[in-house]
Amino acid sequence: MRFRTWPIAAVGLAALLLVVIVSVLTASRRADEIYNQLEALNAHHREVDTRLRRLRADVHLSGIFIRDYLLDAEREHASDYRERLSQFRRDNVATLLQLRTLVTGEEERARIDNLQAKLDDYWEVFEPLFDWTAVEKSTQSFRFLRREVLPRREAALLIAQDIEQFNNANLSAQRAEVTRRFASFQRGLHALLWQSLALGVIVALTAVIRLRIVERRTVEHRLLAEEAERQLRQLSQQLVATQEEERKKLSRELHDHVGQMLTALRMELGRIDRVRGPVDAEIRGAVAECRQLVDNVVRTVRDLSLGLRPSMLDDFGLQPALEWHIRDVSRRFGLTVDLTTDGDLETLPEPHRTCIYRIVQEALTNIVRHARATRVQVQLERRGDALEASVSDDGMGFEQVSRPAGLGLRGIEERVRDLKGSVTLTTAPRGGTTIRVVLPLPAAVEVPIANLAG
Repeated sequence: MRFRTWPIAAVGLAALLLVVIVSVLTASRRADEIYNQLEALNAHHREVDTRLRRLRADVHLSGIFIRDYLLDAEREHASDYRERLSQFRRDNVATLLQLRTLVTGEEERARIDNLQAKLDDYWEVFEPLFDWTAVEKSTQSFRFLRREVLPRREAALLIAQDIEQFNNANLSAQRAEVTRRFASFQRGLHALLWQSLALGVIVALTAVIRLRIVERRTVEHRLLAEEAERQLRQLSQQLVATQEEERKKLSRELHDHVGQMLTALRMELGRIDRVRGPVDAEIRGAVAECRQLVDNVVRTVRDLSLGLRPSMLDDFGLQPALEWHIRDVSRRFGLTVDLTTDGDLETLPEPHRTCIYRIVQEALTNIVRHARATRVQVQLERRGDALEASVSDDGMGFEQVSRPAGLGLRGIEERVRDLKGSVTLTTAPRGGTTIRVVLPLPAAVEVPIANLAG
């Protein structure tokens, strides 16, 4: 069983994505928590500081208010001063209640209780003042302020200042705690980052190693496939060359030896026919019948020889061989075939002559068998270093025709590929097929183009 790494790579990538997503969500949540905690801490500090400032302001204003009252010699305003002072005290008590709701620690609550006691003592010391006469105001006010009011006010202010300092210290401690948490958050984030990087490196190394192995195997398989294809093509070339050589030898044997023996046999039959004797009538009939059979065999052998490989292809060149083959196809199948040539076809190399002849032969065979065509146009044109050949018919079209048997299109493509050429096959929308072949010519056989009539 082959080991597959793609599931491991997929799981690793999924785990990496999961770690990244969890890291981002966790980091975002913890960052929000730290930010909200810091905002709440600052807001709490501002609230406490605001209340303490209001307490101190009320205490200072009350002192100024009492001083103004003591300097006022008229008693008819005493009730107004008392009401104003009561309002200061109510505001002060409300501020203390708000401040009490803001603190959470026992030590802070004890400080608030101590501050409230001092403030109550501070506000109660003012009650007798509103019953004083003008003489008492003028004689006792300074001593009362110095002995009774100022110490109590200073005590309350000192407690308020102590609370503010404690609030500042608490703020600093809580900020230090937030800083510690933020540092821990950064360390955790860095740890997650390194874990993600480590997992990513593992996944990347696994993928790279696996891809490297796959690429190496792919290259090896491609080289093996190319070598196999090269060997197959070489074998195909050898088979085609051997086939052509065997066809050439067999055609020569049929034409030279079998044809000569049949010719000699016919001559002997003619000599027998010239002999006179008592059984001349019977012999003459048998000899005439034998001569007819020999003539049929001669024609059959000639057709076989030319079908295998016409000797004129090697003796006279490509154009005469194609003209003979086209006349034979037209005679046997009643198909109109036109041949048009342009350029020098006499100096073509033997592989090119054989390739073009076999292509035209196979194309005409396929047209006769499958295309149901009435007219075919064969064109050969040599232009400098290339030879172009095309066979067009007016038949049913390639899409409506099954693939030809025998050599077929595959054989044509192999022959053309062996000579570094190209093949294109097109079908007209209303029927008809054209096969076009372009063969490059070796530089050694390049000659000036000579126009030849087809």
